[in-house]
This record gives sequence, structure tokens and C-alpha cells, in this order.
Amino acid sequence: MPEFDVTVVGELNLDLILYGLPAELAPERELLADGLSLTLGSSSAIFAHNLAALGSRVGFISRIGDDPLGAISLERLAAGGVDVSRVRKVSGRTATGLTVILPRTSFRNILTYPGTMFEMCFEDLDLDYLASARHFHLSSFFLHRALRPRILELFRRLKSAGLTVSLDTNDDPDDRWDGDLHEVLHAVDVFLPNAREAKKIAGTDHLEAAVEQLARIVPVVAVKLGPEGALARRGRERCTSPALSVEVVDPVGAGDSFDAGFLHQYVRDADLATCLAFGNLAGAFSTTRPGGTEAFRERQHLEQFLRHHWRPAQEAGDSLPRATP
Repeated sequence: MPEFDVTVVGELNLDLILYGLPAELAPERELLADGLSLTLGSSSAIFAHNLAALGSRVGFISRIGDDPLGAISLERLAAGGVDVSRVRKVSGRTATGLTVILPRTSFRNILTYPGTMFEMCFEDLDLDYLASARHFHLSSFFLHRALRPRILELFRRLKSAGLTVSLDTNDDPDDRWDGDLHEVLHAVDVFLPNAREAKKIAGTDHLEAAVEQLARIVPVVAVKLGPEGALARRGRERCTSPALSVEVVDPVGAGDSFDAGFLHQYVRDADLATCLAFGNLAGAFSTTRPGGTEAFRERQHLEQFLRHHWRPAQEAGDSLPRATP
């Protein structure tokens, strides 16, 4: 039996979230926030933390600096139940990354110091460790500057070891969406973009056309639609799932949490509709607390949410499996 359900390679840092700032940031003014949250950040770490909270066995590889931000990030991820024994801590001028998020009414500003995430390379990876799982996941494709030239090789080697592979590109800071990504997608089993990313990658303004194009390349495509829920394609099979109605505190990390919920069921061989519905549930749950992981740190809160939103669906005859095996 594999040691892990899912192994992850990705960035590891904290998110500093400042609430209540004005939409226009005037220069040379001291602008006051009315709230602050310092949480575990980065797409990869949020995904891994929340996947472990749902009951999956998760192994994680990253590169962090020998600094307080790195130590706090590593401690938060380990406390969530993720194995961090292969995270590499390095000394030098480059520090652990940090993301500052400024939530607005209908958008948010995201300011990132990449730090060590730009420096993580193929030589930082323990391939035997990564292969000791059923599935492998990579987030933040465009932020892996040093690793990116060998991502295709990494995917192929893990697939040859019998793993399935998933990818969430997240945003392209250069807004180019080109290069080697399309070749890499041919080595992906599950692709998890949001609607904007799907259209950018496909080079079209029409979501259905983008999904059609991507579904010809990747066996499973699951697209996050925000308040409209999500849709998924597996070959000609198509399903949708509406968004859950919850009191939203903070949407940070909702997409990464969706990935965690979707893949938590995928590695247990659930059908496409179940994977999509549980992804939606996990994404909605993450918005009930500040930051991407705080909701999942509260075990009682998570169990109550699952009892209220997941088990009633089972009892209604949806034949949806439980959140844990």
C-alpha cells in the first residue's frame, strides 16, 4: 500500500491579509486597516493542509529559508497533519516568500515576494518519496521558475511509477499563458483551473469552448466558477455542481480548498459528480474563516459542516460517499 494518498511539490509561505483598506492607495499616506490575519499561505501549502484535514495522507516537498517566516510556515503545515520531512531549509540571502492580500468588495490585490519558491529546483526533490503515493499534485506552475524546465520530466517519471498527476496553474504573473504549459498538460490526468485561467490557457473568451479544448488534452478537467459553482468534464461526460450557500468571511484559498476536496474523492475512485460536489463543499467551507486554512484547523467546525452539508445529501439518496474512507 502506498505511504501517501497524495504527494505535493510546491511553495510554502505565509499570507498576511489586511482588511478594510481603501480601494485607492494614496502615496505618502498612512492608511489604516481594520483587521489583520497571518495564516498559512501559498496555493500548494493550503491545498496540502486542507487535504490532510479531510483525512488524506499527504507528503510535501518545498524549499524555505532559514528565517522566522519559514519556521512558522513549516510548523503550521506540520500541525495540519502533513508530512514535512522532505522540506528543505536553506541559508542565504533569499528568504521564505510572503504574500500580502488586500481584500476589496469585488476583487483583491495580491502582492507576493516569491523568495525561495523561485529557487526550488529538480535537485531539491526526493523522487522516491514523491512516488510513494497514489497521486501527485502541483500548484502555481508559473511561480516555479527554477523547477519549470523539468516539470514535464517530473510528471512523466511519476506517471511511469504508476501515479496519476494533477495540476492547478494558478495565475501567470506575466499574463502570457504560453511556453511549455500546453506540452505539460499532455502529461496531466486532472486539470483544475478557474474560469479565467481556463479561457486564458485555451486562448478564447468563451468558457465552453475553453473546456472543450482542454478536455481533448486532459482526461479530467474541473473548472471553478466562483459563485456559480463548478463544472467538470471527463471525455464526453459533463457535470455541474452549484455553489453552496454559506456566510462568506474570506474567499482566500477557496480554489485550493476545492482542489483538496475534489482530489480527496478522486484518489478514492469516486465518480466525477461526487468529486465535483465535494470540491465545491471544501471550497465553500474554507470561506467561513479568514485565510485559506483557518477553517480546516478547527476540527469541530469541519465535522459540523460536513454533518450539515454532506451527510444530508447522502441520506437524500445521492449515494455520495463519506468525506473519509
